Amino acid sequence: MLIHTIPVGITQTNCYVVGCEDTQDGVVIDPGGNPERILKTIEESGLTIRYVLNTHCHFDHMGANVEIVAATGAPLALHPAELPLLQAQGGAAMFGVSARESPMPDLELEPGQMLEVGTLRFQVLHTPGHSAGGSVTFYLEEEGVAFDGDVLFAMGIGRTDLPGGNWDTLMRSIREVLFALPDETILYPGHGPQTTVGQEKRSNPWLR
Repeated sequence: MLIHTIPVGITQTNCYVVGCEDTQDGVVIDPGGNPERILKTIEESGLTIRYVLNTHCHFDHMGANVEIVAATGAPLALHPAELPLLQAQGGAAMFGVSARESPMPDLELEPGQMLEVGTLRFQVLHTPGHSAGGSVTFYLEEEGVAFDGDVLFAMGIGRTDLPGGNWDTLMRSIREVLFALPDETILYPGHGPQTTVGQEKRSNPWLR
């Protein structure tokens, strides 16, 4: 599996370009900005993008949807509960920034759904609490990795003070969904460095 991490935008959101080494098929997860950098990574990797995936639709995770979808022709996929946020340009106006209008999704994700990209299998886990109810994690069991957006970070958790955020819901998502994954699962979060489920169980000060 190929994983390219590209910090983008004013919040340095981790955009991930993930690919299958066998078939050169890939996905883009959370294109939040700097589309030219994302597209350069795609070109250099030689991947054919099969999906553009949003873990959730805050502006810093979907701000470059329009450019990446247009350039790759790949369908956009997200949880339907995120549609109002998507249509509001990810709430960018709340932060005094602008964001381009995203295309509507071609595919509405459901918990348990499996997206096959080459030999990679992305399972959709529902992990709400940070946004309006539609945050999802993309889990690749065979590879032992998960892309969890802004749910759980290395030594941190997603904020819940934005519209639609809920502390109790976020805690359930972490404890009942992410912490149910094997301890050795590598988490690729929306911001900051990668970590593991086991490391966060042991050391995350928000979760002791």
